[in-house]
Amino acid sequence: MRAKRPLREPVRRPAGPTLKNYITPGGLQRLRDEHRFLLQKERPALVQVVAWAAGNGDRSENADYLYGKRRLRQIDSRIRFLGKRIEAAEVVDPSAPRAEAAAARVFFGATVTYRTDGGSTHTVSIVGIDEVDLDRHYISWRSPLARALMKATVGAHVVLRAPTRTERLEILDIDYAPIPMAPFREPPGAESAGRS
Repeated sequence: MRAKRPLREPVRRPAGPTLKNYITPGGLQRLRDEHRFLLQKERPALVQVVAWAAGNGDRSENADYLYGKRRLRQIDSRIRFLGKRIEAAEVVDPSAPRAEAAAARVFFGATVTYRTDGGSTHTVSIVGIDEVDLDRHYISWRSPLARALMKATVGAHVVLRAPTRTERLEILDIDYAPIPMAPFREPPGAESAGRS
């Protein structure tokens, strides 16, 4: 007769991201502003619309009600997501004083100027994944380019391995200065537009 194995409890992992969410102060403020807008303005306005639509009869064929409920689920999902991102935030101020050795290397928050093999010069700022803005040349610290640049010093040559090519880059300048973030703006067509 076989011995019974003891029952094991399921492994429980904490909810939310396991990686640190490095972010600049401006990026964190933008996440907080969006979270506050959804929680205090947009969701309450949508709840009123859904309540009004629910009073209009048969809910199975009521487009206002069905759309409102679906939109409410989307907003609730975004609120939960933002809450987790804010909770996991590790704020790094790019303009904070750094030790000589750290200021001479590329880390999160650096604005880096580099030259490609072809001779073209580019400048990028390394920011959090919630702050990426390719129009402003803000790249994620987890992107292949940022990973290639990390810990490099001025004059160093690094290799960028991208899915379609491999390229050598020369670091020309490293600067740690404030990285301006566009503030959160209420989206056009928001349910709460025109209401206070």
